[in-house]
Amino acid sequence: MANPTALVIDDERDIRELLTITLGRMGLRVETASNVSEAKQRLAESRYALCFTDMRLPDGSGQEIIELINAQYAETPVAMITAYGNVDAAVNALKAGAFDFVSKPVDIAMLRRLVQTALKLAEDKKTEPPSAGAAKMLGDSPAIAELRITIAKLARSQAPVYISGESGVGKELVARLIHEQGPRASGPFVPVNCGAIPSELMESEFFGHKKGSFTGAQADKDGLFQAANGGTLFLDEVAELPIHMQVKMLRVIQEKAVRPIGGRAEVPVDVRILSATHKNLAKLVESAHFRQDLYYRINVIELRVPPLRERRDDIPKLAGRVLERLATGSGQPPAKLTPEALSALLTYAFPGNVRELENVLERAVALCEANTIKPDDLRLVPASAQKASALPAAEEDDGDDGPGGDGGLEGYISNIEREAIEKVLLETRYNKTAAAKKLGITFRALRYKLKKLGID
Repeated sequence: MANPTALVIDDERDIRELLTITLGRMGLRVETASNVSEAKQRLAESRYALCFTDMRLPDGSGQEIIELINAQYAETPVAMITAYGNVDAAVNALKAGAFDFVSKPVDIAMLRRLVQTALKLAEDKKTEPPSAGAAKMLGDSPAIAELRITIAKLARSQAPVYISGESGVGKELVARLIHEQGPRASGPFVPVNCGAIPSELMESEFFGHKKGSFTGAQADKDGLFQAANGGTLFLDEVAELPIHMQVKMLRVIQEKAVRPIGGRAEVPVDVRILSATHKNLAKLVESAHFRQDLYYRINVIELRVPPLRERRDDIPKLAGRVLERLATGSGQPPAKLTPEALSALLTYAFPGNVRELENVLERAVALCEANTIKPDDLRLVPASAQKASALPAAEEDDGDDGPGGDGGLEGYISNIEREAIEKVLLETRYNKTAAAKKLGITFRALRYKLKKLGID
């Protein structure tokens, strides 16, 4: 953008002058306003590459300005200037459509990064086709079409996004698309499974450490926040963070800085936070297993990814792409689904969603003959068996309708165990070590159960 112009709205003369000097050194022209009415007049008369507005103004609020820009001048990124530590105002601004926020006293280095990101966002909006990134998310169902539109909108913001959905729906893919379609696309995308990091190593992994700060720290090490600097940090399975890490994570997100273990000073980080979990985070907050303040900080915007059963029309296209991928390098054409096999897929509930579809088809390709997949090759779990595996959680004390039949209680429990083990083996592609870990038992215990239950 040639000679871009910024609008600074603040009733404090010192702040207006500081931003004017800083932005001027970055090659921007700057216009200023000291109140809401003056700002509205300038917005009506000119177009701006970006806008900064104070939270409190003599005749109104910055929130009013943000809502006006979001409604009438959506091409203009707007950032809120908030008082130090006023997290509620920052969150409300992001929800109203603000691109980002700046805390007083203004950190010049952080301000420069914010401006560069905002200008890149405006430039990308002009040159990037609207369908960019859409090819990675297969499907033409209304649910997926709506999801694509929402992703494109969220990509323009810097607001934290909480991606909710069942296991296997593709939450990481959604996070990657938000990153790739936004102004941080050239920066790193760092995904981390919060449940896979041992509790005692979490602080070092996330924030880094200094040489000699603890036994085994033989050199300085950057953490995941530093690795994601200038890009996006995706916190998958965020519900698995222990409470002590939730406290530290909240401070880092609020202050946009980390303090490595053994370090004396905080290190500024410019990171957008995306998070996800298959658990109900709101219920975990109610039961005091997840901090409410962190929940509101990462859940500025919630994005729900629909399960596969809500987008059945996409199954043929998804299945075709999976079969093409499985055929790559095999020297054979992709396997074909018979009409009966496709019909079975279309009527199946897919509790494991897209991930389960991939596993089902990979197994079917290995079992089928003449490169043609029939219903028996799919080995789909009957709906009755799926319901039975859910009974202990849903119907613990259900009187005479519970574990009856010829096998009695022991046979009933064995059936439940069998279904649970077979489901996990399917999800882990028959990797027994991974299955044992997912089931929460030892490898030896899993081997014993497989032999006892006659599972091949």
